[in-house]
Amino acid sequence: MTAPRWKIWGLVFAFWTLLALSYTASSVISMISEGEVYTWIRPLTWNLTNAYLWMLLTPLVAWLGTQGGGGGWSRFWAVHAPSSILLAALEVMVVLCIYWTLVGPPASRPDINFGAFARMQFAYNFHLSWITYGVMLVVLRAIDSQRRLRDERLRNSQLETQLVQSQLQTLRVQLQPHFLFNTLNAISALALADPVQARQMIARLSDFLRLTLEERHAQQVPLSREVEFLTCYLGIQQVRFQDRLTTHLDVSPDTMRALVPNMILQPLVENALRHGLLDKTERGTLRVVTRRDGDDLLLRVDDDGIGLPADGAKDGLGLGNTRTRLDMLFGANASLELHRKEEGGTRVELRFPFRERAA
Repeated sequence: MTAPRWKIWGLVFAFWTLLALSYTASSVISMISEGEVYTWIRPLTWNLTNAYLWMLLTPLVAWLGTQGGGGGWSRFWAVHAPSSILLAALEVMVVLCIYWTLVGPPASRPDINFGAFARMQFAYNFHLSWITYGVMLVVLRAIDSQRRLRDERLRNSQLETQLVQSQLQTLRVQLQPHFLFNTLNAISALALADPVQARQMIARLSDFLRLTLEERHAQQVPLSREVEFLTCYLGIQQVRFQDRLTTHLDVSPDTMRALVPNMILQPLVENALRHGLLDKTERGTLRVVTRRDGDDLLLRVDDDGIGLPADGAKDGLGLGNTRTRLDMLFGANASLELHRKEEGGTRVELRFPFRERAA
């Protein structure tokens, strides 16, 4: 139970009070139906005393339930057989003492003493008290089992979330060195041939790494932030490709607040540049499109490069990690597809649920 303790005890008090009142009403109705002279005070005193005493004994019964669990039926009976008898007998004697003190002997037997009254009432009330112990034990064990099951489910859910976050973080860590090594190799090649371009790439790489570190803990970011990453990355590649590369970002305004996996477009663009446009002799064009399609967000990367190989595309680090991240975040609700364009080149299309960042 996650409610405050005072609310729990308030509900318990209300339950036992209503139970006592229902038993009292039943006793009075029975006396009326049998033509007896009825009174409320005696059955009400007995039932309230009995109910509130069991209420106070509830923690003890719950503790005995934990002591008798987990060891098989032999341990169960070893704990509860003597406990139920002793507790039921003790409860009945306490109720009899309180009842006798408050209301005294019954009107039909004004001369009876407490000993005789206790012997007369003990057998029947001990039986009911013993049954009450058993019912309370079953209910309390059921509540405890439900609580344990809920806690276990919550614990498993938290562990699964932590595992997914850890795996996603590992995939991101794999992507960043992959991109970084490629960029440093390009800078190394330009260092002697064109120092000015090399310095430009280093400056743009610094900006890109700054943006990456600012969002290093976020698994999903707004598309506007992802476009900022991508623009910085394309600036690096523009220095590398010079006039051999033309880029177009066709970002729909209604998608700018959509949440996307962090750095989801960069490996796809890098893949298009490296495998589609790098070996193309003439100018190449790269186009990134974002659209909302019903309840889905559509991300598309097009190039007019050399196209897919004849035997089909094979997932490398970038595509493989992208598929894995989509599967972890969205499961069957996400897809990644590669197509050979009729006019030449390749299209990569991502689709996953559209979710906006809260304002």
